[in-house]
Amino acid sequence: MSELRLEELSASNIVAANTLTLKPGQEQFVAPVSHSIAEAYVNPATAWPRVVLEDDEVVGFIMGNFDPDAQEDIFRGCIWRMNVAADAQGHGVGRFAVRALADEARSRGFDRITVIFEPGEAGPAAFFERIGFEQIGETPYGETIAALAL
Repeated sequence: MSELRLEELSASNIVAANTLTLKPGQEQFVAPVSHSIAEAYVNPATAWPRVVLEDDEVVGFIMGNFDPDAQEDIFRGCIWRMNVAADAQGHGVGRFAVRALADEARSRGFDRITVIFEPGEAGPAAFFERIGFEQIGETPYGETIAALAL
């Protein structure tokens, strides 16, 4: 059985992260990793971009935002982006990534993390519910806001 590990986004893994392929229909629910990379370097003090590796292959990407001073509390400790390669979905990669982000949030003194996602049949709602997120609201654009107590 392969082991998963987390690495900071770097020059050695950025291309693999940027070329993760999702299952058909999932692209509409998440921005490309390249958008996250740009955001991470615009907000380096609060962004937390990481890749998930299985053996030496990049199989996932997660970016958190940790900003205890954010005006809106839903953006203080949150999952900003998450992508899991199509052939790695259902193998614990997403759960591993979220747990790692939750551990980081806890170590920084946060008592919850949030995520915002677009509802839809091929969307991530079922995944987030399975790992313990509970819906706490909706954005003005109809996106779901969910939280996980730490």
